[in-house]
Amino acid sequence: MTRRAAIIAMGAMAVACMTGCSKNRPSIIRENVYMSPYDWNGLVRNGERLEYSENGVLLSHWGIDVSEHQKTIDWSQVQLAGVQFAFIRIGNRGSTAGALKVDKEFLANCRGAQQAKIPTSGYFFSQAITADEAREEAEFALEQMHIAETGGAKFQAIAYDHEAVNIDGARANNLSDEQLSENAAAFCEAISAAGYEPLLYGNQRDLKKLSRQVRDTFPVWLAEYDTEIPTAPLDFTIWQYTNAGNIPGIPTQVDLNIWLPTKRGAEIVLLENTYV
Repeated sequence: MTRRAAIIAMGAMAVACMTGCSKNRPSIIRENVYMSPYDWNGLVRNGERLEYSENGVLLSHWGIDVSEHQKTIDWSQVQLAGVQFAFIRIGNRGSTAGALKVDKEFLANCRGAQQAKIPTSGYFFSQAITADEAREEAEFALEQMHIAETGGAKFQAIAYDHEAVNIDGARANNLSDEQLSENAAAFCEAISAAGYEPLLYGNQRDLKKLSRQVRDTFPVWLAEYDTEIPTAPLDFTIWQYTNAGNIPGIPTQVDLNIWLPTKRGAEIVLLENTYV
């Protein structure tokens, strides 16, 4: 057999294998690729600030989240910087003993945001290990909010923030995904029953531990830093895009956020005229 004939014969055998053997070959299953509902071409950075527009219409709001770690804040300067909403930490559960604590600057920050007429929401740092403890945290948060409301504060949304901590003996670092989901749902349901909007806060790793049902039921606040656009394959409404922002009136670095129009998932819309 000549070399040319051998090549032709080998080609024929390959074709026969591809056509005859394919009947017994399992089909390739392709996973669904996540597609964001947002057109990130409409995301523009203006200094520290992010803005999102569609068809030339601005659809986003720009805000911060603060706690006692930001120390004493001059809220009038924050307002002049253009901040449009603020999440204020209400308190936390201790990561070892599990005691409930109020954030040292909670009331002062509530008063400051109120006087600056900046729409206010809150968040609670959870270390709950059971659904009952998560409900206890929600009730504790609501009690502190009611105290602030007697002074004129107003709240729209309350976020559940559960994270692993780098502390020896941390009580809630190794919970199962099922338990984490139960805890998140219990907290959010208690907040919703009290008439406030519940939110789930976390990074991609933390949020993906929660069941799809929980993430679909409650709006998501995503933390993802050092990227031009979000990369997490998750639906969310608020994006915390840096923990190293610099805002006049705040003596430390601060988390910066963009509140987007709800496109998919549980709906939440910023109430702009909380203080009139």
